[in-house]
Formats: sequence, structure tokens, C-alpha cells
Amino acid sequence: MNLFRTKSIADMVKGTEQHALKKSLGSVDLVLLGIGCIIGTGIFVLTGVAAAKYAGPGIMLSFVLSGLACGFAALAYAELAAMIPVAGSAYTFAYASLGEIIAFIVGWALICEYTVGAAAVAAGWSGYTVGLLKTAGIILPKAWTAVPADGGILNVPAVLIVSFLTYLLVLGTKESAKLNRVLVFIKLGCVALFLLLATPHVNPSNWEPFLPFGLGGVASGAAIVFFAYIGFDAVSTAAEECKNPNRDIPIGIVGSLLVCTVLYIAVAAVLTGVVPYSSLNNSEPVAFALRAIGMNFGSAVVALGAICGITTVLLVMIFGQTRVFLAMSRDGMIPQSLVKIHPIHGTPHVITMITGAVVCILSGLLPINIIAELCNLGTLFAFCIVSAGVWVLRKTQPDALRPFRCPAVALTVPLAVLFCGYLISNLPSNTFIFFGIWYVIGMVVYFSYSRHHSTLAEQEQSVNLPLDK
Repeated sequence: MNLFRTKSIADMVKGTEQHALKKSLGSVDLVLLGIGCIIGTGIFVLTGVAAAKYAGPGIMLSFVLSGLACGFAALAYAELAAMIPVAGSAYTFAYASLGEIIAFIVGWALICEYTVGAAAVAAGWSGYTVGLLKTAGIILPKAWTAVPADGGILNVPAVLIVSFLTYLLVLGTKESAKLNRVLVFIKLGCVALFLLLATPHVNPSNWEPFLPFGLGGVASGAAIVFFAYIGFDAVSTAAEECKNPNRDIPIGIVGSLLVCTVLYIAVAAVLTGVVPYSSLNNSEPVAFALRAIGMNFGSAVVALGAICGITTVLLVMIFGQTRVFLAMSRDGMIPQSLVKIHPIHGTPHVITMITGAVVCILSGLLPINIIAELCNLGTLFAFCIVSAGVWVLRKTQPDALRPFRCPAVALTVPLAVLFCGYLISNLPSNTFIFFGIWYVIGMVVYFSYSRHHSTLAEQEQSVNLPLDK
């Protein structure tokens, strides 16, 4: 069997007809979907941690570096998402360009990225919520707000928010998009409030020295804050549910990335200008900075915005995970019995409920911290594969319809791979050990099940069957 067999774009599009998703999203929904996943933990938590431990005020340059890496990759994503408007994101793109085993590896990476990331974000949501209630005089019992390893029984707030968002995603993509739109506007308002309140208190002396950890610190900071940009790729998982994917997907991907990059750099500049960078190594640096200048009410409002921000990140992560599972099950990589579309809501309800249940278990019972490096490695790897896929398809299928074309592909693709590869090289070594174990498990699954049950394998077997005499 050919491990690098590819699936034609026509077959991918045709394969969605039997289990079609409801088309309900426009370009504005997609931009907000991207912002919903991008602006969250990254801007409210990682900005301060990365400044304190890695880059100092140079965190602004770290965001520029990560933004450039994402920008090149985003153009590649936009071309392939418009060209192949089906669920699955990087997994689907790899299947069409680089072959089955590469597609499985990418899909396996996305499973880890979205599931582990969603569980970690749910735990973070619980921590913010419990803390905000505590400041209001409402103290919840530790037994039901902490995992067993931390002296509790079950992290109930994490389980409740995951269950609620899973229910919304089962109910319908449009309904979920409405909630996402409201929460995105709230958190954008909170980010704007922070900039409005804190900018007059910026002290330029706090930016000295600008590069306390040198250029190496800027690079390490960029590798860490890259987690803050994870999200625009989730827009491509919604390609199949777009009213006009050829136009809306590129707008959603590039638009959400541009908005968030500008906001990240602005917040990083103001944050490190208001307080010394060394004091920002805490779980709520934005709220901390406002309290430091006496803006206690603003601090509480920003904390509320952080909760809204983390909620939308969790929503989009679960959404993206279900669409990757959907694409993989359609291709036979995982049991096809999971591909069931709700007759009324038009959503993959079975996969969504399974994903929600797994995230509930992880976030409710296990002591999961926000392991940004782990999510980053899977995402950066996927970005490299997608970027390379654009170049491969330009060579192998030069006449294919491309509603959006990545500009200067001979320059953009190598830069995307180089930038993402450079950020990968700056990740901690233990991240590679964990991913090595994860990929070994993935290869066992592929060679024992997926390789023999994929739709392409079944087609090959049917062709090679001996004719009846």
C-alpha cells in the first residue's frame, strides 16, 4: 500500500454530500470566530509571563516575529481553504497534497493541540471564575473547584462550562456563532478599556533595558507567545459551513490575524510601559497592571473580559476538534460510525458529545496547566505542512481552481517554513519528548487500523479483488 497516496480535491468535496453540514456562516462570523480563539489566554496571561521570563519589553518584537510566522502561514491556509472548502483544516490540506500518512500525522497533532488545549483552557476558565467570585465575597468549596491532585474531588466549574459549550455546538453552529459574537465584542471592549486607562500611565523608563535577555530572549518569547496566535487556523475548519467559502475563508483568516496582531503589540507595549516587566510573572498581568496604577474597578472589568475571552477560546477549540474528527472519520482514519449529522441541527452531534466528554474528564479530574509549548509544537508543525502543501499543489495541479492565490508563493512558502521551524527550535526539549511519545501512539493507531480502513485503501482493495469465474 502506498503510504503517500493522496485524495483528490473533487473526491473530498463529493465526500461531504452524504454527511453535509449546514451552511450558516459569513465573513464577519469567520473573522469573529478567529478573534474568538486568538484573543484569550495569550493576551491575558502569556504576555506578562513571556515578558518577565524571556523577552522583557522586547516582548513587542516577539509578537512581531510570531505574527510574521503566522502571516506567511495564513496566506497559505487561505489559498488551500478556498481551494478545498471542506472540514478538517491542515489535515485535509495535507491529504490532498502530501499524502495519507502525513495527513494522519497532522490530524494526530491537531487532536493533541485542540483536546489538551481545550482542557487546559477550561481549567483556566475555572480559576478565573472562582477568583472573580471570591473577590465578590462568594467562596466556593475547594472540594468542587479543584482536581483530586490539588486536594479537591472534581473541578465542577470546568466541567459545567465545557458541558454548556458542547450543548451549544450540538444545537447548531449558528447559535454558537451568536454567543461567540457577543463574547468577542465584550472582550474587545475590555482590551480597549485597558489601553484607554493604562496608556496615560506609561513610563518610558520601564522599557529600559529594552532587550534584557538579548535577541535570544526575543526568539524564545516569540516561541512561547505563539500560543496567543493559535486560532486563525481554526477558521479553516469551518470552511464547509460557509455560505461563500471562496471569498469568506481568506477574509476570516487574514482579517482575524491582522486585528489580533495589532492588539497584541499595543497591549504588550502598554503593559511593559506601565509596570516593570519583572513584576508581570503572574496569572493575571493585565488586571495586575491596572491595580498597580489604582484602577481597581478597571481591573475587575478586565478580569470579566478575560473570562469572556477564555470562554470563546474554549468554544472554538472544541469546535475545531470536532471538525478534524469529522474529516478523519469520513476518510476512514477513525471509525466511520462517528460520522452522524443531526437531522434537525445539521451538526456532527456524536463526535461533538464525545469530544466534550473527553475534555470534561481531563479538565475536571486532571491537574492540567496551560501547556502553551505543547500546543505550539503541534500547530507550528501543521503550519509547515500546510505551507509546503501549497507549493506541492502548485506543481502537481497547476490548473486547479484557486479562488484565492497566495502572493509570491516562491518567497512566502519558504519564509513560512523557516519562521515556523525557527520557533520550533526554540521550544523546550521536554515538549519534543512528549510529542515523540504521542506520535508513537499515533503510528500504532495508523498502521493497525487507519492504513487498512481508509477510504483510499478500501478503493485499492476493491480494484485488486479477483474477478468471479
